[in-house]
Amino acid sequence: MEAHQQRESGSDGLSQRGRSYWRWRKQDFFPEFSFQSFSSYKSALSATCPRLADRLLSRSSDAYELDAARRESENPMRRCLTWWDLLWLSFGSVVGSGVFVITGQEARTGAGPAVVLSYAISGLSALLSVLCYAEFGVEIPVAGGSFSYLRIELGDFIAFIAAGNILLEAIVGAAGLGRSWSSYLASLVKNDSDYFRIKVDSFAKGFDLLDPVAVAVLLVANGIAMTGTKRTSWLNLITSIVTICVIGFIVVVGFTHSKTSNLVPFSPYGAKGVVQSAAVVYWSYTGFDMVANMAEETEKPSRDIPIGLVGSMSMITVVYCLMALALTMMVKYTEIDVNAAYSVAFTQIGMKWAKYLVGICALKGMTTSLLVGSLGQARYTTQIARSHMIPPWFALVHPKTGTPIYATLLVTILSAIISFFTSLDVLSSVFSFATLFIFTLVAVALLVRRYYVKDVTPETRLLKFIGFLFVIVASSIGVSAFWNAGVRSWIAYAVTGVIWFIGTLGLALLPKSRVPKVWGVPLVPWLPSFSIAMNLFLIGSLGYVAFLRFIICTMVMLVYYLFVGLHATYDVAHQPPEQAKFEGER
Repeated sequence: MEAHQQRESGSDGLSQRGRSYWRWRKQDFFPEFSFQSFSSYKSALSATCPRLADRLLSRSSDAYELDAARRESENPMRRCLTWWDLLWLSFGSVVGSGVFVITGQEARTGAGPAVVLSYAISGLSALLSVLCYAEFGVEIPVAGGSFSYLRIELGDFIAFIAAGNILLEAIVGAAGLGRSWSSYLASLVKNDSDYFRIKVDSFAKGFDLLDPVAVAVLLVANGIAMTGTKRTSWLNLITSIVTICVIGFIVVVGFTHSKTSNLVPFSPYGAKGVVQSAAVVYWSYTGFDMVANMAEETEKPSRDIPIGLVGSMSMITVVYCLMALALTMMVKYTEIDVNAAYSVAFTQIGMKWAKYLVGICALKGMTTSLLVGSLGQARYTTQIARSHMIPPWFALVHPKTGTPIYATLLVTILSAIISFFTSLDVLSSVFSFATLFIFTLVAVALLVRRYYVKDVTPETRLLKFIGFLFVIVASSIGVSAFWNAGVRSWIAYAVTGVIWFIGTLGLALLPKSRVPKVWGVPLVPWLPSFSIAMNLFLIGSLGYVAFLRFIICTMVMLVYYLFVGLHATYDVAHQPPEQAKFEGER
């Protein structure tokens, strides 16, 4: 489709062949044959079962994601980011308000001073996932991140379910950040978190506090993200340096006023408390996956992505551990305020003014999380639209800014509406284990990429690979099940651990069908296998409600897929030559 390859740059918003970027015809939203008329849609619905079987077995390719899919955007995104930009984008995205809230909560009620070990465990798990993302980002530097990786290695269907869940969580998370931003600002101004909210008694509880400040901050953050990637990166760098200085102050003051006696007992809630807290504090590490979505805009992906992602996660893990240790040494864990741990801790040592510093740092952290999250979410949405799982109109990139404005607007409007009406406690109830689930799938996809290449890998070797992978996943689930069922017999863990080891060793002895061209995860299959085990272990610690929410959200997405996404992607995959010509000329 040569028309997709032509580009006319300019400031008037015109794209290919003089067509304006600002257009919204039906053909731009639903160009597929199945949606051209009611009769064609009825015909598509009647063929749902065979089409579903086709898409379940269908996998994308590196070439399609790197070339053909990009043409849907008509204009290219600009390669303007270096490893330095990625490092600070990751830092700005990950280090938000979570560490200021979750650390005190888990130190007081979950792990005690051993919360530092919880952060170390979660940091290790996150780092293993970062390594998997980095290899994929180097090999397939596109905007879709995990969506594209899973679509290539595990197929369309699994990629859609994963994409839908993480996009939902990202939108709800952005809305939650907007509400939190409003609460922090109100607490600093009036010591009342609802000070800026409008009470509407006729609305249901949980939706009766309208928050215009949350909407405003979301609009500003996303508006900045739409103006250009490099501009947003520079703003993030400046504010992240401020955060580093404030965190440095917190750590230095904490250790200066520390008492080693506050660390006794070190683990009052035992190993179970440490592990459960690790599952909770893991959310303080999320966000780097959104930075992986910036791969298409990096100048040299083979260098910039590994350095930026691995370097930032290593730095963040050290920062979190130091902050947790400083807090628990400064204040006895039984005296930590779960709602404002650091602010109250500074007040207890006679530094009341420092609470404003902590509040400002938290506000800044939430702001940069919103900025980088907006960049990542929009690019994730762009790649989903390029696949036609949602209307391809959202994949269009503006010729002047080089950013996907429509995709950004979609995320902005949805998160702003949710944040305007919905309270934080309702938003938090929507969160699921989608992130850990997708990190697990990415690790599985990496193993599939290394050990299976279509029409190259012998069938006997493929069957062995599937068997060993099943052993790894089953034994990892077994360990998690034993732990969460309260089984403390070393024999149970020894047996499941040995089974995991045998499965991983079996993979290690199998010949690989593909090796990375430039940079890859070291010690494959051991590190990806360990990542699978850790992620599944942490998932098991999240509880029954998290599973239920995940299942409900997935079922809703499945309905959409069966009625819309399935038929759009099927048409694209089986597009006849004459229709392809029509698409190129439209």
